[in-house]
Amino acid sequence: MRETDCLDPVRKALLDDLDEGFAELYGAYRGMVFSAALRLSGRWADAEDLTAEAFLRAYRALAGYERDRLAELQPRAWLMTILMNLWRNQVRTSARKPPPELRDQPVDKIDPGEDVEEAAARRETGDELAVLLGRLPAEQRAAVVLRHVVDLPVSEVAAVLRIPQGTVKSHVSRGLRRLRELGGAR
Repeated sequence: MRETDCLDPVRKALLDDLDEGFAELYGAYRGMVFSAALRLSGRWADAEDLTAEAFLRAYRALAGYERDRLAELQPRAWLMTILMNLWRNQVRTSARKPPPELRDQPVDKIDPGEDVEEAAARRETGDELAVLLGRLPAEQRAAVVLRHVVDLPVSEVAAVLRIPQGTVKSHVSRGLRRLRELGGAR
């Protein structure tokens, strides 16, 4: 049995050819990374920027990895770690500079085949969730997004956030309780 036979398709593709493997990685995880970025940042444009930068940094990092490191790579947690670091840096940077006078509004992405009522309901729910998530403390928001939006297990959330699993559980529990309180207070 060859070393690549027991690997998941993304890691196998990365080992076979970096460029084709990266295309496979991007295709498999772009939706997850964007969804997490949108829920963390609360703005479509920021989520697009964070997603693009995360994949750019991922590609640059992969180019320097040895075969052993590629074979052991846990792509989902690794990409979420990159995204979280970028988001933290963005939060730190934006805290140092004053907000612009006019903030750009998120652009609606419309699927022409989607039912208008369904699109409106999805948009309204998404906007409400984004507002509520934006009112959580950063550590709770990150834990809730990684656990319930990205659907990472607690152990991977702990690895991404570099905190103990018990702390992850606490942040998720408190974040969800706060979301329920905020949702009921409308």
